Amino acid sequence: MADNSVDEQKEPDISFRRAGLYLVIIFLSSLLFLVLIFFNFPHMNEKDASHLYLPSNIEDAKQLGLVLSKYTNSHYWTVFGGLVVTYIFLQTFAIPGSIFLSILSGYLFSFPVAILLVCTCSAVGATLCYLLSGMFGHRLVQRLFPERLASLRLKIRSHRSNMLNYIIFLRITPILPNWLINISSPILGVNIVHFFVGTFLGVAPPSFLFIRAGTTLFQLTTIADQISLSSIIVLGLLALLSILPAVLKQYLTRKLSL
Repeated sequence: MADNSVDEQKEPDISFRRAGLYLVIIFLSSLLFLVLIFFNFPHMNEKDASHLYLPSNIEDAKQLGLVLSKYTNSHYWTVFGGLVVTYIFLQTFAIPGSIFLSILSGYLFSFPVAILLVCTCSAVGATLCYLLSGMFGHRLVQRLFPERLASLRLKIRSHRSNMLNYIIFLRITPILPNWLINISSPILGVNIVHFFVGTFLGVAPPSFLFIRAGTTLFQLTTIADQISLSSIIVLGLLALLSILPAVLKQYLTRKLSL
């Protein structure tokens, strides 16, 4: 029988229930930390405070953007820090909503600050998710997503020698959901450096679209307003460029072996 663990990390000796308990404790502790940060926000009137929640649509983002913009000049680092911590929290626990924070970053900050914030928070949050999965998630992931894990295992093995490029490709394209990449990568033995750098670089192109959307936030009605045919073509070309070295390497290897 072939050894399926050659490319994968050794499974920690931790029970399914205990792993789940540890993850719940870490999640609640992180949530408490996030709540404490928001309690230290500058004093707001009742109307402003009513909009201080994670947006679920463009209209919510507009209202939150208006509130935060009032405090950005006088409490810049408080607003900046709150956005950073929230973004990392969402990425770490695979909670939807980071797209709206990317849009808000484009509205509140200059483009260089916004793109650095989004790429760094995405990479840090995804890597924390990677670490949590590596420590406690083996049994959970294998039990909950056996088919997806098996499919991704084959893809990872075929790109083992070009992992950085492959991670960049996966982040640019919507082929696989980001949360699946985060929780599966440590189990399948993806190097953490390749994972972090690939995520940082790979999220930049799609983040550019959302940050640019933030500069015209009050002209938007939906997120789709910012996604055009030209932007899709550009993302597609960047995805192809990221995977091109791997394709050329495989082609040359086959040619030389003939």
